[in-house]
Amino acid sequence: MPGMNHGAATPAPASSGTMDHANMPGMNHGATPSPAAPPVGSLPSSDGSDARGYDNYGIRPHMMMMDNMPAAQLLLERFGWSRNRDGQNAREWEGRFWYGTATNRLTIKSEGEAENANGGSSGRVEALWSRAITPFWDLQLGARRDFGTGPKRNWAAFGIEGMLPYRIELEATGYVGPSGRTALGLKAEYDLLLTQRLVFTPELEASLYGKSDPERGIGSGLSSGSLSLRLRYEVTRQFAPYVGVSFERKFGQTADYASAAGAGRSQTAIMAGIRFWF
Repeated sequence: MPGMNHGAATPAPASSGTMDHANMPGMNHGATPSPAAPPVGSLPSSDGSDARGYDNYGIRPHMMMMDNMPAAQLLLERFGWSRNRDGQNAREWEGRFWYGTATNRLTIKSEGEAENANGGSSGRVEALWSRAITPFWDLQLGARRDFGTGPKRNWAAFGIEGMLPYRIELEATGYVGPSGRTALGLKAEYDLLLTQRLVFTPELEASLYGKSDPERGIGSGLSSGSLSLRLRYEVTRQFAPYVGVSFERKFGQTADYASAAGAGRSQTAIMAGIRFWF
């Protein structure tokens, strides 16, 4: 540019106005970066048990903070009424209560039905200690008591409960009782969200017994199986009325006992009720 002779200018000494970054407080570019800083956008791979755990980075995930804080919940999955094709009405329930931490819990489960008027009833209650063995699976140990029509039965219980791929919930529980009695209970269910509030839930259940129990109308082997299809509308996450249909079939000696008592080997029923938790 005219009037600006860059070649003639004498460079100023480094001490006259030049910024010395190395000597500025807090800007020591020659220092080694802190090894505690994780790469941007990443979390440490450790679960917090070694020297480079979450605390080393000042990270405390919500679930880690809550692991040792006890909590409680009551969930009634089914609480309502059913009517089978023979015109018989029944009250039915299925629910659980738990208290404890994310790792160890006391879990109480119960399910059953009671027919109106002079009909029969059947039900059971289980008290189990649940121990988390993986993020998605619990090991359970405890006791079960059967009640309703016929003599009461007591069992020791042990099993697993958790979630399979595709969010299928599974329960598999083995039972051992007096006089050499053994049993196995299997249950699987899946919640399919049709909308943000409308949920369709298919549920499969099967019961197997090691020996016959004529007093309770139970035969050895595969005793019974059922499929229920429920559709619920979540007014809130805690409260949802439902309607549905269930199909139940008895097998083997259990079916023979039912026929001898004047009951059918299979049954279809419609159901309605509410699901709630708090």
